[in-house]
Amino acid sequence: MTSSSRGTELLVKTVQDLSLARDLDSVIRIVRSVARKLTGADGATFVLRDGNNVYYADEDAISPLWKGSRFSMKSCISGWVILNRTAALIEDIYADDRIPVDAYKPTFVKSLAMVPIRSLSPIGAIGNYWSYLHKPNEEEVMLLQSLADITAVSMENVNVYMELEQRVKDRTAQLESANRELEAFSYSISHDLRAPLRALIGYSDILEDEYGNRMDDDGKKIISVIRQNALRMNTLIDDLLEFSRLGRQALQSTCNDMESIVKDVLRELSEAVPLTAAVRINPLPNAFGDQALLRQVWTNLISNAVKYSSKTEKPVIDIGSYNSGNKVVYYVRDNGAGFSMEYADKLFGVFQRLHKNSEFEGTGVGLSIAQRIVHKHGGNIWGEGKVNEGATFSFELPVPAKYL
Repeated sequence: MTSSSRGTELLVKTVQDLSLARDLDSVIRIVRSVARKLTGADGATFVLRDGNNVYYADEDAISPLWKGSRFSMKSCISGWVILNRTAALIEDIYADDRIPVDAYKPTFVKSLAMVPIRSLSPIGAIGNYWSYLHKPNEEEVMLLQSLADITAVSMENVNVYMELEQRVKDRTAQLESANRELEAFSYSISHDLRAPLRALIGYSDILEDEYGNRMDDDGKKIISVIRQNALRMNTLIDDLLEFSRLGRQALQSTCNDMESIVKDVLRELSEAVPLTAAVRINPLPNAFGDQALLRQVWTNLISNAVKYSSKTEKPVIDIGSYNSGNKVVYYVRDNGAGFSMEYADKLFGVFQRLHKNSEFEGTGVGLSIAQRIVHKHGGNIWGEGKVNEGATFSFELPVPAKYL
């Protein structure tokens, strides 16, 4: 194998090694060793620009050179290379007026080659040194400059990596802080707000039990309104806590039988309130995701369909699916109250409702919870409807590559 082939092979391996470097020290350690091997030199240095100075960051040599030292850019050959953005090839250091002779006398150096790291606005230099008079040849300079060019790219990559890593750390710290605040907020809601609600419900019960026979119908109605609103507020708190909890809950993904889930949901709903709607279940392919959360999506969508079609003379609920590229779209369609598409952008807002509570009871959190769950699975959810003609709510879930 020729020296050129060996040099090329070493450069290829160096590129591979540098691609794994995640900090400047690793880059410097790799480069200063390779720089010497490329040319068979007796020493090599890795120099960094430091303002108006140069810093000899590391070296690999038969005896000490200047590791850890700083010199003025104008007083050393590495500074000259950086300022002039070109290589310096010196066969006899004592015959070149660019060399600070006193700095070299204690060393073994007789000849050198120095190349800039980055030709435009150099950020450092790589030097090779020989203990005997040696005229660096064209191949040696080409290999050394190639190494310097690779080094420049690697240093830029390290800077990008470190910047991204710092952004991730900062973002993680922000999220941890936000989670702590959210937990404190949830605790406050769960405990501090429930206390006066419990008092309202408890005292309204006492008032009705002990003084109900002394009240007229208006008084009893007022007590009933107080209790109903307190209970509604308690339900709102439950829904808000559930919505908050979803943002922190990790997914436990499995392959789920969606038809079984839908049938279980319908059975549970019918046990609570007899279903008057005719329900059609079309084929539903399995879905990959968190079973408990996907079940919650079906519960929210189907219970909405049951509720909003309850005042229709012949309510019908249609549940099915269809393929859309590499995703499966599931839908729940009803022929109930529907809604105007003019307000479709409000459907998934927390506490946003398109119907008065006197028409259909609810808190306006169910669709928000469904949306958060679907988004957590990498999918999307949307609604379509017409006033008094029903509504269709659809959600799509990605199919893992192994199932395509």
